[in-house]
Amino acid sequence: MVGLVVVSHSWALARAAVALASEMLHGRAVRIEIAAGLDEHTFGTDATRIVTAVQDADAGDGVVVLMDLGSAVLSAELALDLLDDGARDRVVLCPAPLVEGLVVAAVAAATGASRDEVAAEAAGALAGKQSHFAAPPPEPAAPAAGSAGGPTAAFTVTGPHGLHARPAARLVAQARSHDARLELRNRTTGSPWVSAASLSRVATLGALQGHELEVRATGAQAQEAVDHLLVLAASGFGEHTQDAVAPPAPRRPAGAGVPASPGIGVGPVWHDRGAPVVVPAETSRGAETEWRRIGDAVAAVRRAVQRVRADTARVAGDAEADVFDAHLLLLDDPELVGDVRARVDGGEAAAPAWAAAVERIAAEFAGLGDDYLQARAADVRAVGDQVLRALTGAPAAAPDGEGVLVAEDLTPADAAALDPARVAGVLLAYGSATSHAAILARARGIPAVAGLGAGITAVPAGTVVALDGATGRVVVDPAPDELAAFTAAAAEQGRRRGRALERAASPAATRDGVAVAVGANVGSVRDAEQAAAAGADLAGLVRTEFLFLDRSRAPEVDEQADVYRRIAAALGGRRITLRTLDVGGDKPLRYAPGPAEANPYLGVRGIRLSAAHPRLFAAQLRAVVRVAHETPVSVMFPMVATVAELLRARQALAEAVRAEGRGEPAGLLVGVMVEVPAAALKAAAFGRHADFLSVGTNDLTQYALAAERGNPALAGLADPFDPGVLRLVGHACRAAGVPVTVCGELAADERAAAVLTGLGVRGLSVAPGAVPLVKEAVRAVDLAVAGPRAQAALDADDADGVRALFA
Repeated sequence: MVGLVVVSHSWALARAAVALASEMLHGRAVRIEIAAGLDEHTFGTDATRIVTAVQDADAGDGVVVLMDLGSAVLSAELALDLLDDGARDRVVLCPAPLVEGLVVAAVAAATGASRDEVAAEAAGALAGKQSHFAAPPPEPAAPAAGSAGGPTAAFTVTGPHGLHARPAARLVAQARSHDARLELRNRTTGSPWVSAASLSRVATLGALQGHELEVRATGAQAQEAVDHLLVLAASGFGEHTQDAVAPPAPRRPAGAGVPASPGIGVGPVWHDRGAPVVVPAETSRGAETEWRRIGDAVAAVRRAVQRVRADTARVAGDAEADVFDAHLLLLDDPELVGDVRARVDGGEAAAPAWAAAVERIAAEFAGLGDDYLQARAADVRAVGDQVLRALTGAPAAAPDGEGVLVAEDLTPADAAALDPARVAGVLLAYGSATSHAAILARARGIPAVAGLGAGITAVPAGTVVALDGATGRVVVDPAPDELAAFTAAAAEQGRRRGRALERAASPAATRDGVAVAVGANVGSVRDAEQAAAAGADLAGLVRTEFLFLDRSRAPEVDEQADVYRRIAAALGGRRITLRTLDVGGDKPLRYAPGPAEANPYLGVRGIRLSAAHPRLFAAQLRAVVRVAHETPVSVMFPMVATVAELLRARQALAEAVRAEGRGEPAGLLVGVMVEVPAAALKAAAFGRHADFLSVGTNDLTQYALAAERGNPALAGLADPFDPGVLRLVGHACRAAGVPVTVCGELAADERAAAVLTGLGVRGLSVAPGAVPLVKEAVRAVDLAVAGPRAQAALDADDADGVRALFA
């Protein structure tokens, strides 16, 4: 990545310019070094300091140097002469204006632009400002060469401040992320077409709220580039404020979102408002001690926010995760940190000093006349609250309300804390059906709809809403007849669930007597207890990674074995299926690091990570073997793509058996997760070396359709009912020669019971709360009808065609 150096007579000016440029990067790392002033307080420039800054900024891709005026240019030229030939050839002295140039240069560097591209972007930085003072724009320019014939679209700028610097920076970053040439024009003003990859060019559009912009693209990823830009535009370019999208009109459907968790929900809206932490009246134990406490608390919160951001980016895309970048920036805000330091040095204790500084800055935002800036007070207070909790030991805030929760998104921790007895439903502005929040909502039997857009967050608290989590339909302030229909459907749903619960403990079999085991996916002892209460026949999937994540060292054999025993005990001795560690790539472990991967979903994860860390793998397998001597256990290996991987894993299991010294446990079964299309197509080969196959339809779907499961722009494409995905499942069932089960989210869809059993699946593993209704769905299947219909589904045009066959 290209590095940047800021040369200025004033250290304060340079520091402020860097802070402004960093605001546009949204958490992406760019090397920006400062060579300014003779010291922090004395104006001037120093060539030797510039040399050092260039050397620090150069990571091999070169450096662009921006200067303010006069002797700054002379000092930079002298510094260039002082560098050796190799380093000198990688440096460009750029004549761009310092502030505007640095902003666009930083964005260009962050998106991987070359040294010359960064310099060119910076050099054109004044164009945006100049356009506001120039004559009226000319008639639209003719399309650039090669730009005709590609996909086109239009969108309206919804942000109250238009396409200002921050959203423009997001737009440019998005445009640069695809193999396509993306161009924009302001249809409202009749502007010329400009490159969407240039921040300085985008600035010349003068796009204000309500302006309509056109977009066109050419290149290998032209359609994808346009689609992703439209998704980003629909989110207000990450400027998630209530002003960005008008609230839904009363008695109007809010529209259809993404079905995330089935069920009918009716109730008043509530927004998550965590209880404020109490600031203790404590006495300072010395400035250095108090400052160290603040540093530790800020570091802990930074790690927590980074985990949430990474998890959100993984399951919902970077556009949705950008909201956390502002929080990370606030943790390092020099005004906030400087105020806290001054208070601590003045004798205040850590918590009161932090609370007072946060409230001062939040109050300044709240007192501004601009609504958008007023809303930033909430961000300041949210971050301040997290640090205060870390300082005082107060528990983290969790969603606590009754009715229908409306939120931008939920972290996995938030979703896990929802109480089904109080939460009638969940409406999310963002997210997808396969996000962790959606999965956890289904696990708790809470209806949910995702992907409704930012406007849903503007629905006032107390407003009655009705939602159908199976279809994604949401009605805000429903009319009496609509409310009655939803209420009746909810009542019938309750009666169905009651009937299902009455016989949940009984085995499930089709009408023609074919047994289908219905197990539960669990990720904790508490989940196992819920699974047993729901009548699960077994634990069809134990996500063992819950033991390994968010800790500094791996659990020992004894700790793992103890937890596996407790899960088995919670299920009353029923079989437990332990999936070995499924992390890596998109879910890194601090104590098993690997290199950064451009595409972690196709990287070192699952069985690949276990093979790369044999001691970690051996310890887990010893725990598995130890427990298998006491209770029925199946072990299955994730992300297996080749028979060689399975054979190596079986060899490691055999070594664990020898290490335990008690022989092979009776009843220990070995299975393979079918998540990679190649594994499904090689089911016959895998079946010769395994006792069962378990299809993970979440990953199988995203790999088969090349549609990342958490990308909201692809939510309609990543559909497990797609005939291509079902063909893979059907082939595995026919070829394996061993039982085939399904443990992905498709198994929890009651409509899928006939499809899957008709294809030959003889085991389903679902969220604990879904067990009773899935068993009922199995009991309603007549295989004499479902079998031929499932075969017909393989020839359907699309997922909707499959659903129509089983309606």
